[in-house]
Amino acid sequence: MKFDFSVVSDAAATLGRAYGWTLFIAVGALTIGVILGTLIAVCKVIPHNNFITKALDKITSLYVAIFRGTPLTVQLFIFYFIIFASVTIINSMVHPYLIAVVGFGLNSAAYVSETIRAGILSVDKGQMEAGRALGLSYGKTMRSVIIPQAAKSIIPPLGNEAITLVKDTSVAIVIGVTEFFTAIRNIVSATYNVLTPYIFAAIVYFITVLIMTFALNKLEKRLRRSDAR
Repeated sequence: MKFDFSVVSDAAATLGRAYGWTLFIAVGALTIGVILGTLIAVCKVIPHNNFITKALDKITSLYVAIFRGTPLTVQLFIFYFIIFASVTIINSMVHPYLIAVVGFGLNSAAYVSETIRAGILSVDKGQMEAGRALGLSYGKTMRSVIIPQAAKSIIPPLGNEAITLVKDTSVAIVIGVTEFFTAIRNIVSATYNVLTPYIFAAIVYFITVLIMTFALNKLEKRLRRSDAR
């Protein structure tokens, strides 16, 4: 029987696109998570000595509680079928992917904010006092003194969050997103071959995590070398 290479080629192209969407969702979500999570963390650690800062603390605490206290699947359903249901995008195929990035990103921000908050609080209070004594503003001291020192304890958990996002993107199937694992399941359904596709998926995820772990370890080593100097 003649082997049909076109089938393999089509499957490879489909998996390649799906893997690209997996990375797109994970990177986009982590970017949103880090930016928004940093803002939330700062709102929670700044002195709450007036109405605005107290209100920000209450709002951000509620945000974290909601996103950490409800399932990600439910959040994606709400974003897709309620909040963004009336939004029209020229290319309708991109629509669910963008919603997935936003949904994962807002969810990630709730967890990242706690990681960053803990990292900031781990820095000795004397560092803030020293910065203010040198005439730096609170914001300048936070940016130039506190956050760079906190980064050493923040980076490892952020790396774990990135790895988790890559693996959790399969949840996006609930809003019609065809990421890598969904494409694998589609191939299984079409070919009735269970073993090979799932082993291939496990290998791809394993290699991806190894690469991310290697990059994270290199970054941690650079931070440690900068401390030595």
